[in-house]
Amino acid sequence: MLEFYQQLAKTLKNSAVVLATVTSTKGSTPREVGAKMFIDADGKTFGTIGGGAGEARVYQQALQVLQTGKKQFVEIDLSGAPQRETQGVCGGTMQVLLELWSGNENLNLVNQIIDSLTSGHSGTMITPFNTDEKPYLILETQVIPSLHTTALIEPLLPPPTLLIIGAGHIAVSLAQVGKIAGFQVIVQDDRSDFATKERFPGASLVLAQPITSIQEILNKNTNLYVALVTRGYLQDLEALRLLCKYQTKYMGMVGSNKRVSTVYKILQDEGYNPEFFHQIYAPIGLDIGALTPEEIAVSICAELIKVRHSGTSP
Repeated sequence: MLEFYQQLAKTLKNSAVVLATVTSTKGSTPREVGAKMFIDADGKTFGTIGGGAGEARVYQQALQVLQTGKKQFVEIDLSGAPQRETQGVCGGTMQVLLELWSGNENLNLVNQIIDSLTSGHSGTMITPFNTDEKPYLILETQVIPSLHTTALIEPLLPPPTLLIIGAGHIAVSLAQVGKIAGFQVIVQDDRSDFATKERFPGASLVLAQPITSIQEILNKNTNLYVALVTRGYLQDLEALRLLCKYQTKYMGMVGSNKRVSTVYKILQDEGYNPEFFHQIYAPIGLDIGALTPEEIAVSICAELIKVRHSGTSP
């Protein structure tokens, strides 16, 4: 979401765009309410509302909106009915709102959204359906219920943070995949030749410092996912002794069953509550038969996404 608005701001500085937003769905559809894409004056697109014939129709309508400037809805039928002009086999229907965004007013709104998301604050985007009203941002998450019938109400939440502890081969790939999946990535490792910006160019922060350096992150971040991909069980122990004091959305630890059980046995002997171990996904990642660092990174990220959307426990 943050990357989408950053690209939108960049484009608005040079060109008008048509913003396409899914406002309602029924049945099985490729994207959810709030999914977005935009089309600029050169016909280039960013984002997606599902691809295929439905998106192609939206694209053609958007080119018209670029000329007329008039807000309009597009109904996309993906039921596969033979009489439908736009074919699809998802089985549902989507309504997509097309709006022309241009000039400083819209650019300022997008910059507001970016500032809110990057500062860690939540907000609410209100997109009125009335053709005479313009979208606006509320810097809080509670809105008037009656707006639901006259506007699209979208919570704007800061991106979740993925804290990767360890900067080895798995971490390099996990940082890349995690960023693609929409996480803000932070990497920590006490080895300065491993924890470098060159190895992790997409990370928002790289800490070549002892594990205690993550305490400020743990204190401030309420939407935190932690992946321990360290070089050994001693580093796992050091991290878990610190992490046990905090609530995280996800905590996973790489390693064999033997390594995991060894870590748990040492911590239990030290007096740590075994209930803490039930919060840990270990061995980390979905069981997809991953072998290489790249495959393991994909399995970890898949588990992160599963937890993010379902909140499941280990």
